[in-house]
Amino acid sequence: MKGYMGKILHIDLTDQTTRVHRPGEDFLKKYVGGVSLATRLVYDNTPKGVDALSPENELCLATSVFAATPVPVGTKHAAAAKSPLTGFITDCLASSYFSATIRRAGYDAIVVKGKAEKPTYLFIDDDVVEFRDAANLWGKETFETEEAIRAELGDQMVRSCTIGPAGENLVRFANLTNDRGRQAGRGGLGAVMGSKQLKAIALRGSHSVEVADLDGLCAMALELAEKAQGLKTEKYRNLGTVANVLTLNRLGILPTRNFQEGVFEAAEQVSGEYLQEHHKEKAVACLGCPIACEQIVKVKEGPYKGARTSVDYESLFAVGTCCGIDNAAGIIKAIDTCDRLGMDTMSAGVVVAWAMECFERGLITKKKCDGLELRFGNDQAEVELLEKIARREGIGDLLAEGVKRAAEKLGKGSELFAIHVKGLEFPGYDPRGAQTFAVGSAVGTRGGCHNRSLAYEADTHGEVDRFSADPEKGRIACDKENLAGIFDIVMLCKFIRGCLSDAWSDVSQLYTLTTGMEMTADDLHQVTERSWNLKKAFNIREGWTKEDDWLPARFLEDPIPAGASKGSVVKPDDLRIMIDAYYEARGWTPDGLIPKEKLVALGLEDIAEEVGV
Repeated sequence: MKGYMGKILHIDLTDQTTRVHRPGEDFLKKYVGGVSLATRLVYDNTPKGVDALSPENELCLATSVFAATPVPVGTKHAAAAKSPLTGFITDCLASSYFSATIRRAGYDAIVVKGKAEKPTYLFIDDDVVEFRDAANLWGKETFETEEAIRAELGDQMVRSCTIGPAGENLVRFANLTNDRGRQAGRGGLGAVMGSKQLKAIALRGSHSVEVADLDGLCAMALELAEKAQGLKTEKYRNLGTVANVLTLNRLGILPTRNFQEGVFEAAEQVSGEYLQEHHKEKAVACLGCPIACEQIVKVKEGPYKGARTSVDYESLFAVGTCCGIDNAAGIIKAIDTCDRLGMDTMSAGVVVAWAMECFERGLITKKKCDGLELRFGNDQAEVELLEKIARREGIGDLLAEGVKRAAEKLGKGSELFAIHVKGLEFPGYDPRGAQTFAVGSAVGTRGGCHNRSLAYEADTHGEVDRFSADPEKGRIACDKENLAGIFDIVMLCKFIRGCLSDAWSDVSQLYTLTTGMEMTADDLHQVTERSWNLKKAFNIREGWTKEDDWLPARFLEDPIPAGASKGSVVKPDDLRIMIDAYYEARGWTPDGLIPKEKLVALGLEDIAEEVGV
């Protein structure tokens, strides 16, 4: 078998046993890898209706078929499970050395179930799996956990995926961290690991990945790498995604003060350009990446001196503009705090912004906030609050539940400005001025998500009138989801998408050269369609209804007050029309359910019997 390792490792923490499943070529080609393979493993191994924080919720890691091969930006892995934040599927991507080492240890995927009797970490050394005592690691932050494991094992080549105090304390948006700056961030997978008393998964591998046509693959990989250092990726190389700050501010869709506004008056002071001039230390690349988009920044003076982290746009918007923070050093400190404690910066920032609005509206008092003056713009209060959230101290215990549950518990009308879809806190694009993204966000299987949809491209790139509500936007949102799906399945970084002449044909050719199994563009379309329907089927099985595909009340009732998108709002009737058009484009029923015949045509006969209509 070429391209694949041909093994899936299953680990039971409860009885400390392992088994290896050897799927055939037909299965591997059907699901390919990444998000598609991880979702299939979640569906098959997680009982219906299980609590996301119970031992029966299985954590699945699935690699890219391109990981540890010459293909640039292909060394990634997907992590998936039932989300403790949403109750639906969550699938996350991470990259670099840990991803490659899963393959070098001999596996295409790892599935972990059960719960350890005491804090434990796994050490997977090729065919040997050790269940090691993690008592000395419990309570440590993410980065120091990685270093402590290397020191204990006496090998600097060991790669680890870890959780921090947030995961240990079951913060519902805790994340997984590997290779310091890489996180499987959204949906609370860190809490899933914490609920299993699993502190880390450490890997060492000695295998190589054998490809079918090494010469052909190297030639195509080299051409792609050269393109990836051209104009199509210049933004990412120079500033990283924080280049988006001024662009979105100019468009009037930069989320500000808990999405009350779309323009931040201090955008210049927190922009990518400002960070580059005052705080940038260096740019870093993932393993096998010719782009190097990760921007490492550091605070050189003042109360946050020494804070050092990587900053991307979504983190900056969430803990920055969404919280009204105009102090770049404070934003760096907040991101650094989240990363070390093991929390998703996006969810953390949005839930803090909600708390700030509650405070300013008088819905929560200073006493309830443990003495914090929780006003927009108070970066010191934000940093202190993030610590409380990770440790579930005081008001942090409420906010650790995520904005949906926190608002439901507080009440007092705060649900109207709790900005989430399906329980997942919203990303950094205001859909009132980006109405293709409005429908793409509403229907997202893991919640409102810029990474799984890419629908915002149509709005921000001028492909459509971003203020109009055209049913055609439902079809566009479907197409953009499918485009994103290619990259999530083969695990190519989306930043390289502009370097492909045709994503479907180029990726299918790379797959064929890697595995020796013929994959056409039409085949890849079907794999992508199968993946989206599989995720939707999981959600249906777990209780999804049509009402879950909707947007927060703020976007439907409150027009953007100023800027280039002034006056824009998503009208409920228009949103319904666009969602219905999306369902039609997917081949689903008007209620968003999947016909049996569609599932059968996609080779999902077993699932058709369970959730098809």
